[in-house]
Amino acid sequence: MANTKLEKLNLLDKFLFDETMEDKEAYQAAIGILLENEVELLEKPVTEKEFRVSPQLREIRLDVIGIDKEKKLYHTEMQQRNTGNLVRRSRYYQAQLDVSLLEPGSKDFNLLNESCFILIAPFDVFGRGLYRYTFEGVCRECQDLKLEDGAVRIFINTKGRNREDFSREFLDFMEYIGKTTDETAERAAGNRIKKIHERVRSVRKSEKAGVKYMQRWEELAYAREDGDLQRVVSLVCKKIKKNKTLEEITDDLEEEVSVIEPIYNTAKEFAPVYDPALVFEQVRSESR
Repeated sequence: MANTKLEKLNLLDKFLFDETMEDKEAYQAAIGILLENEVELLEKPVTEKEFRVSPQLREIRLDVIGIDKEKKLYHTEMQQRNTGNLVRRSRYYQAQLDVSLLEPGSKDFNLLNESCFILIAPFDVFGRGLYRYTFEGVCRECQDLKLEDGAVRIFINTKGRNREDFSREFLDFMEYIGKTTDETAERAAGNRIKKIHERVRSVRKSEKAGVKYMQRWEELAYAREDGDLQRVVSLVCKKIKKNKTLEEITDDLEEEVSVIEPIYNTAKEFAPVYDPALVFEQVRSESR
């Protein structure tokens, strides 16, 4: 079950990543390794932070946000799948975060915190074979002229090929992210990965984290069930519009009558439109 699965998660999983990086020492160790410097956070990081500037705009949920003693923000996202929109998504996330930094009525934009957005993924967003891509505003006409607006966006590819450009600790961390085991942590260079692994082991043993993961796992299971239900409801509605009977629909979809009949009966209540979205909501509410 889910508790067993929690023990097998790698840091690539958002749940384990967020729970681990909620610890200040673990997060500053991770940021330090990724940037290859020392970072000293001011306070405990915030995880799964939700932002919505306006009810009319899309809400976002940020994985981990921390702030160091110079008031610089570090926003880190773990991404397992290449959705094809990650570069522009990073722009949107940066904008949403920036909007939240100034108090209403503030006139001095120089009060904006410096910020560093870091996206970690087991694939290469840009296809150049690098472990790390760092973006800052540079003038096209004058390459030595930087915008210096305080914002940096970094994309980490754990499957990079330019090993000669990085420390052993960084390279060990790339392996550890995808293979978060006692053995990987034990043979890693330096103490920062071991510090992170201490937190990982604590999360895996935590009853509270186990319950939280179980709840998340069940929510995802329901979501998958809803996806299947939505598909079946849509098909049933289409076939009813073609004047097919319950028996014919059951045969066409190769499903049990007990599965199709409640959907069929509910859909009939929405004649003559048979709106799949309305039928789905009604069927789902009646089944829970």
